[in-house]
Amino acid sequence: MLLVNKNKILIYNKKKYKCSIGLNGLTNNKVEGDKKTPMGTYSLGELFVRTDRIKNLKTKYKFIPIKNYMAWSDDPNDLKYNQLIETKNYHKESLYRDDNIYNLILTINYNTNPVIPNKGSAIFLHVSTNDYKPTNGCIAINANDFIEILELIDINEKINIS
Repeated sequence: MLLVNKNKILIYNKKKYKCSIGLNGLTNNKVEGDKKTPMGTYSLGELFVRTDRIKNLKTKYKFIPIKNYMAWSDDPNDLKYNQLIETKNYHKESLYRDDNIYNLILTINYNTNPVIPNKGSAIFLHVSTNDYKPTNGCIAINANDFIEILELIDINEKINIS
């Protein structure tokens, strides 16, 4: 299990990794746009990879290459809220970015079954900025640490955020 705590440490396989969490900390009552990371234990979902930037990734996960039309709906009124979408006229979180933070995305199955509008969307484990800038609610780690974890992690692992 991946363990994440309020001290911005992710622990996996007894190894500690520095990480970023939401700008406004952790919460048991996540609300869309609150910039908080939801507390709890969640299964991990799909792995998305910028294959034009990340080469020869070794992982048990079957990953989905990130394309320039991919996004995640963060519009609570959208029928596809908190789901992968193709960009059109959606309020969205684009997965194809100029910076590197979405070079690797492992979705966290928060607010997925059922999806509850305004309860929070696009909660990911993704690459951190070099200075570990706080996120809008995701967990972010260094790219090399992320790759190291992906090489070891089992597809049935969970994440505990507390």
